[in-house]
Amino acid sequence: MTGDVAVLGAGMHPWGKWGRSFHEYGVAAAREALEDAGLEWGDIGSVVGADTVRGGYPGYVAGATFAQALGWQGARVTSVYAACASGAQAVNTARAQILSGMADAVLVVGADAAPKGFFRPAGGERPDDPDWLRFRVLGATNPAYFALYARRRMALYGDTAEDFARVKVKNAAAGALNPYARYRKEVTAEEVAASPVVADPLRLLDVCATSDGGAALVLTSLEYARRHGVTDPVRVRAVATGSPTYPNTLLDLPYIATDSAAGTDGRTPGFRAAIAQEAYEEAGIGPEDLSLAEVYDLSTALELDWYEDLGLAAEGEAAKLLRQGATGPGGRIPVNPSGGLASFGEAVPAQAIAQVCELTRQLRGTCGPRQVEGARVGITANQGLFGHGSSVIAVR
Repeated sequence: MTGDVAVLGAGMHPWGKWGRSFHEYGVAAAREALEDAGLEWGDIGSVVGADTVRGGYPGYVAGATFAQALGWQGARVTSVYAACASGAQAVNTARAQILSGMADAVLVVGADAAPKGFFRPAGGERPDDPDWLRFRVLGATNPAYFALYARRRMALYGDTAEDFARVKVKNAAAGALNPYARYRKEVTAEEVAASPVVADPLRLLDVCATSDGGAALVLTSLEYARRHGVTDPVRVRAVATGSPTYPNTLLDLPYIATDSAAGTDGRTPGFRAAIAQEAYEEAGIGPEDLSLAEVYDLSTALELDWYEDLGLAAEGEAAKLLRQGATGPGGRIPVNPSGGLASFGEAVPAQAIAQVCELTRQLRGTCGPRQVEGARVGITANQGLFGHGSSVIAVR
């Protein structure tokens, strides 16, 4: 399936720890997206909700939960779950409905009310669930995986704790300019180095928080956008939702082992690189065409991995790209001009949608002091548990 769909509206509820129900955040984001699109709730023919397993039964049927909260009006409802990739899966579902003619205008919504501290698996005894097993067998929280990746970069490429701190300093400066961000304060490298160790070599300021928040998009057909007077909308051109390919030789959350590469040719791209490759191929562009990227910086070191996975830098060259200032404000390819998870924290079903909100605003040129000059093409990237890939390319 190929074809562009228009982003007519983008809306968010500010990230934080607000202590309210997830559907409040989603409804606030949805109303802002509808207002941005110039549409009424009754104009929406379909609602796609990104699920949250932390919201009880309403979280598992998020599409219907948001539709009911906004007021039943007969729209088709769909609910999707793909962990951190849920928002991109929701965008992809909405796009498929539009391109197939099932709906002209679709509201995509994701929101979460996250616990304090580490994420943990859903309740119950499930010995066939890798997410449950990695806690029960290894006691491995998410930062333990982030630290393994950080150590890998240090061992293979010579990256340093100072390089990781540079990522945080860059993203915190961007987040300080974003009214939706939870943390709106610049950070120094010395403050990163002085923060407590969470999982060596990563410190507290290297690791993203867990947050409450919501994000929403109004997606439409291009013809629908033209009928409503929008002749040059931001367009979603590609959505990658691929899964790993055998052999998967790098440890991914939540797994505790890898495939053997014995007997293979060794040329299979890694999972994250394959996600980007799928998006580029569908969009008909390459990394050299990008104006900006929004990536899932679960940790500072993981952002550096994404530089290479997206083809912004050769293997082992990500820290060099960072040190040159290429991924910062005014650089050749700004990464996380929103502030990233460093400034937002994880509101899991909302974050991939929030990434597209940032692309939309950047491509419209409405981001004020954090605007990427001349932005025309943007990419998002993250991955969810259990092999859920996620990348969205938007163009103007």
